[in-house]
Amino acid sequence: MFSFGAAFFFLGSLVCFSIVMLFVAFFILCERKVLGYMQLRKGPNKVGACGLLQSFSDLVKLVFKGKVLFFQVRSWFSWVSVVLLLFVASCYSSLFFFVHSGFYDKDLMLWVLVFTSLSGYCLLGMGWGCYNKLSLLSSFRSAFGSVTFEACFVCVVIILSLVHGGYGLVSCYEVEWCSAFVFPLCYLFWLLGILCECNRVPFDYAESESELVSGLNVEYSGVPFTCLFACEYLMMFVFSWLTSLLFFGGCLVLGATLLHSFFFVWCRATFPRVRYDYFVGFLWEFVLLVLVYYFFVALLSLWDV
Repeated sequence: MFSFGAAFFFLGSLVCFSIVMLFVAFFILCERKVLGYMQLRKGPNKVGACGLLQSFSDLVKLVFKGKVLFFQVRSWFSWVSVVLLLFVASCYSSLFFFVHSGFYDKDLMLWVLVFTSLSGYCLLGMGWGCYNKLSLLSSFRSAFGSVTFEACFVCVVIILSLVHGGYGLVSCYEVEWCSAFVFPLCYLFWLLGILCECNRVPFDYAESESELVSGLNVEYSGVPFTCLFACEYLMMFVFSWLTSLLFFGGCLVLGATLLHSFFFVWCRATFPRVRYDYFVGFLWEFVLLVLVYYFFVALLSLWDV
């Protein structure tokens, strides 16, 4: 019985991972097309009909690309960090399996916080294992930024759990009102947090191309770079779905997921990068205090009920 359940869990997670990665391939193509039209150009339109096979062509190119063995400037620890990042991405994909398969998910929102904390260790290990000072600086900024917005994530999750009555995600589908309109500041701060978690503009401090020469992935190419690139976009899709589920719920999840996915692309094409010290100071001095105030307001309202 145990072996059947383990096999069912593995197959379900593998199917969810494959579906999400297929969506990631077309999401990358869609992002490049949207950015192209926003910059008054066409974007990819040569490979396949209207450029639909461009992402798969890039995948084949990256898979067969490699470095000469004696010229690699990476330690074995960087490979361990890449494998750990793949494990975190697989755990994010397993959220779909747990939510849609009927499993008991009493503490699933808490596991989301665990996964977000592990991603910071992955980026820190990848930057440290490159023997490159720019990668190391990028990983330090990313690690400290992850600690900053994870504190905000914890506050938002606790507030939503008080409102929804638990840490489960299945119950969010039954919510017929939008938490984003009840707690607009929580929704806004959550959007800022997922932009930083996914290393997206204007908070792409781990991959600041204009000042860090692509940051922590400067020494990666071929399969490791493909893993970094694909896991970043996978996390974008998962957080778009998770944001829609937590703050909108019900029948609005699908449409809100597409809108949040477009939100990542729109931010990249619109906003300039925010100074790192301003961003960290804003989170610690303002955002965290507002979320703590929201927490006590929600606690007092439940106490009166």
